[in-house]
Amino acid sequence: MRHLRLLFLLILVFVGIKMCASNNCDTIPTQQLNEIIIKSNKPHIKDENGILVVNLTEIVKDKPVSNILEALGYMPGVTNNNGMIWLTGASNVTIIVNGELTNMPLQNLYQLLYTTPVDRLKNVEIMYSAPAKYHVNGAVINVVLNSPKPLDGLQGQLRTGYNQAHYCSYGGALSATYAIKDWTFDLNYGLSRTKSWGHEHTFSNHLLNGTYTMIEDDMHRIGNNWANTIYTSMGWKSLKLTYNGQIVSDSKIRSLYVGSLGRFNNNYNFESPINYHNIALRYETPIGMTVGGDYTYYNENREQFLSQNFTDLLNSTNSQIINRFHLYVDQEHLLKKWKLNYGVEYQRSIDHSLQVYQSVEMGKFKNTLNEDVVSVYVGTERSFDWGLSFNISSKGEFCHNNYQNNWSFIPQLGVTYHKNPKSIFQVNLSSQRIYPLYWELHGGTNYINNYIVSIGNTSLLPYVNYSTQFNYIFKQKYVATLYFQYDDKATVWLPYQSPNTQNLIYQTINMNYKRLVGINLHCPFNIGDVWNVTTTANFFNQREKASHFHDISFDNDKWIFYGKFNSSLKFSKNSPISLSVDFSYISPSLQGIANMSSMWKADAGAKWLFGRKLCCELDLKVDDIFNQWSPTMTINDKGQDYKMKVFDMTSNLKLTFIWRFNGFKPKDYSIDTSRFGTGK
Repeated sequence: MRHLRLLFLLILVFVGIKMCASNNCDTIPTQQLNEIIIKSNKPHIKDENGILVVNLTEIVKDKPVSNILEALGYMPGVTNNNGMIWLTGASNVTIIVNGELTNMPLQNLYQLLYTTPVDRLKNVEIMYSAPAKYHVNGAVINVVLNSPKPLDGLQGQLRTGYNQAHYCSYGGALSATYAIKDWTFDLNYGLSRTKSWGHEHTFSNHLLNGTYTMIEDDMHRIGNNWANTIYTSMGWKSLKLTYNGQIVSDSKIRSLYVGSLGRFNNNYNFESPINYHNIALRYETPIGMTVGGDYTYYNENREQFLSQNFTDLLNSTNSQIINRFHLYVDQEHLLKKWKLNYGVEYQRSIDHSLQVYQSVEMGKFKNTLNEDVVSVYVGTERSFDWGLSFNISSKGEFCHNNYQNNWSFIPQLGVTYHKNPKSIFQVNLSSQRIYPLYWELHGGTNYINNYIVSIGNTSLLPYVNYSTQFNYIFKQKYVATLYFQYDDKATVWLPYQSPNTQNLIYQTINMNYKRLVGINLHCPFNIGDVWNVTTTANFFNQREKASHFHDISFDNDKWIFYGKFNSSLKFSKNSPISLSVDFSYISPSLQGIANMSSMWKADAGAKWLFGRKLCCELDLKVDDIFNQWSPTMTINDKGQDYKMKVFDMTSNLKLTFIWRFNGFKPKDYSIDTSRFGTGK
């Protein structure tokens, strides 16, 4: 009976449809829906196999920044402190490009990032514990660039800028890319004229033979130079040849000290241009093997002239020539869903340095420092469908130089879990060995005046950093980072009042340790389509201990807060003009035995896009409007009584004009910390 009712119902429906069709049944009432608009925001942060991928171009699209160096400061957990890049929770961070390490000095890297346009970025990757296959220990920022394609033709960008601080500086840069068939070409060139100014006032209440003597100094410093920076690469299929270099010419530093001990002029002249050249070759084979190497040449020649009350005190010659060779072989296997990678790396550095004083015996040397570093690593990676991914690697490293041998075992671990993009959990464990500057290991002496001296340290040890971070990323935008950092035998460079002579000594020494524990919160939000705001709050405890800081000890501990507020405003969603206002603050902090005062600053800027297809851009920015981002350092412990107030001109007005041709999407290049240079 049930089946008969169902059959009868189907017959009625069929008959009704036929009747409606035969009578042109179009009288059914209709209703037009209103327009439906689906809104979505591009995610700022994604997880890809345990790596945090940051959409930096989206973050800074309305900011008055034109280069990658400035843009990095807007990334979650990253701080740009007067051009120095730091990653919260990491002792040191190395910047690489497209997964490749470029062995160039830090100042050269930053200059290159400054001349590289931000439009070239594809994305930026943050790895708190980079796998050993990157040949970098510890934290890494990997700048990933858009590669040129044959259909793009010649693309490029011209940029010119003017900076006004105490003195004016100016410069320009050209970036261009081209591809044809299997060939790719890349060029980035920058030329800048820089003139800097610094002002410090020091009070040294020096205890000698039971009597305190107040020695006061008022120092003004002026520096200027021309800098040429170039990066060029040529690729054919899996073979890539790159050159990067910097030539700094007409470089001079003038310092004037006026105080209790008289008037001192300390002048440094660079008798020849400072040369840095690096050439690298890399080949990726079809069987998963990568073979590469590079050669670095560095040369610096500096003359010092120190006078007191217009009477010559001493003349010195400082010279450094470094040849560094670097080779590596990497192999990767794909074993079903597992990745296995291993490799070997070798680096040899030959440092020919000399320091000669015409009238002083202390600190003279002329020798060669040889250093060999050999490392072997093995690692594995795996991602599971249920949301877990991890990478783990271990590296054994041996370092030998004229003064010491060091063995290191360097483990790296990164674990990420996310079932859906709404919540991402990440844990990182890493370690790295950080080596001192080559120049410091020679033990030379630099005289600032007849009271202040800087002394090298032949017994200076590399220190080992251990760090761990726990990241929680909510809705691919909000980030909370809980971190712990321990630097065993950490180094510090601070003044020390000698109890035996009337000298203030600067020397890099090893402490027992440096320890940080804290939490960093990053929170961006939008108000409509016109106002974007990002707040950052970093609370941490810092402790530094030394049992032997010269002939005294210290154990300094402090809670510190760092806060940052970034905002950008547009007049409408599609407005070509955007405004920005930023604030930063750091509470009183510490450095070794020294206490540092709080600092704050306010920045403001404007960005205007115009021309055909918005190919032109004009940026105006004022950094540190009220000139407050300079600290006061105080030491008052164990008989040390010293105070230094810094009055540097940190306020800076920047005006930048950019012209992009043929739809250019700009680019960047990167590196590790520098150990080069003839001064500390």
